[in-house]
Amino acid sequence: MAQGMASNRNASAQEARRVMVVADPTRESAGALQYALSHAVVEQDELILLHVENPSSWRNTISTFLKMPSLGSSTTASLDLGGGGAAPDADGFDFLEEMKHACRVSQPKVKVRAVRVEMDSRDKASTILSHSKSHAVDVVVIGQKRSISSALLGYKRPVGGSMKGVKAIDTAEYLIQNSSCTCVSVQRKGQNGGYVLNSKTHRNFWLLA
Repeated sequence: MAQGMASNRNASAQEARRVMVVADPTRESAGALQYALSHAVVEQDELILLHVENPSSWRNTISTFLKMPSLGSSTTASLDLGGGGAAPDADGFDFLEEMKHACRVSQPKVKVRAVRVEMDSRDKASTILSHSKSHAVDVVVIGQKRSISSALLGYKRPVGGSMKGVKAIDTAEYLIQNSSCTCVSVQRKGQNGGYVLNSKTHRNFWLLA
């Protein structure tokens, strides 16, 4: 089933695809990137790291310590994601560059590019949808931190096609339901606990790391 949600890593003869990972300086985003590097891309694919900036909150900073697996090795590379503004902070830190570096270490033959965009007049989810279409993306991967209430109540589709003003709607769930391509939300369960995956056709699928 995991192959159907992302890709068959053994199908080296398949056409190159574009896989987009929603990139933020958070544990959830790092978990989504881990999943994409280990399960969703093969050598000929292109990986796009999309960061949606919110101009009104660019001063907010998040500091977290994460570990990213390296390809073909049990060792890990440390990825310290801090900041979150549109440009490197005073210390020169740029979390997107750190993510690109982790990609090069784990999948050196995969083409990787980072894209920064400003959130449009609607909301973050609509901005991601718009850019996934403009980049002709085949798969969108987004980290998800599900609350107890969202897990129990589930997803409710908003009326009018926008999330603006609907605080209860989770961005990942909105993308899953409205993306024209495959969208997979990823919840990382510890360093060795695997992933819980959700898509339009599969819910709460447990995948071992």
